[in-house]
Amino acid sequence: MMIRFGYVAHALNLWDASPQKTMTFTRWKQLEEKERVDKLHEITRKNLHHTLRALHYNVAHEIKLYRFSSSIVPLATHEDVPWDYISPFTDLYQEIGEFVKKYEIRTSFHPNQFTLFTSDKPHVTRNAVRDMEYHYAIAEAMGLEEELLINIHVGGAYGNKIEAVQRFHENLRQLSDNIKKQMTLENDDKTYTASETLAICEEERIPMMFDYHHYVANREEEESMDDILPRFMDTWEDRVHQPKLHVSSPKSEKAFRSHADYVSLDFLQPLIDKLKEIDQSVDFMVEAKAKDRALLQLVEDMASQRGVKRVGGATLEL
Repeated sequence: MMIRFGYVAHALNLWDASPQKTMTFTRWKQLEEKERVDKLHEITRKNLHHTLRALHYNVAHEIKLYRFSSSIVPLATHEDVPWDYISPFTDLYQEIGEFVKKYEIRTSFHPNQFTLFTSDKPHVTRNAVRDMEYHYAIAEAMGLEEELLINIHVGGAYGNKIEAVQRFHENLRQLSDNIKKQMTLENDDKTYTASETLAICEEERIPMMFDYHHYVANREEEESMDDILPRFMDTWEDRVHQPKLHVSSPKSEKAFRSHADYVSLDFLQPLIDKLKEIDQSVDFMVEAKAKDRALLQLVEDMASQRGVKRVGGATLEL
């Protein structure tokens, strides 16, 4: 089996390369109308250039997975800041998309925790739909709308998880089919366990994004990876991509749910052992504070193990 590795948005080994520079609504209001437009354009163009820098860096290091920043476009979904964040940057979007396709980089988005479909408040669902439409519009501008996946969490329980899940299914109908087809759903560290998320994925025919750290932090007593992992793999059947997992490790025992700077191989070992038994190639998205540095360190650590062969800058054969 093979494991490919990726990281989130910002390549720390590059100087001044954040692709998520932003502007607050308060600051936007303080500017004159022309200044507002100019500033939004300036920040967005810079973020897209920095995204391209990261992609070139990834190719140089043979990193085949990359998560775009959801904050590429400042104030894109703010209802009081309607602006065209597509056509002024068509050249850059196309350049990014062509580069991704040329070098076969698997890309994704992960909207923030407020993009959820379990709320009983209509405006929350409307905002979630708007946010998903924003991410899809960026993917479409890049020509990646049929391959780039948009990952979200189930959402809140609001005191009654059964009713919240029912609302999830109902509210999700407000999302267009083409966007839903690009969705994945991730288990979280406090509310929806791996089993609960799996059940929703299976009903909605949405691939599951299995987060191992969240699984350990929020595990039902009877949950077992022997049961979870094969079912998780099955949700990816008939999909373009192979199954994908999020990996990280706790910052400390006290701050168990927080991500450490790097990924502890000891913490990850039970997952790796189970994946070996299943013998299914997968992708690992590293969600550590040190981002690309944590990815490269984890690859080095795993490659030093017996039975593991490094076959690329960020690809291992087990």
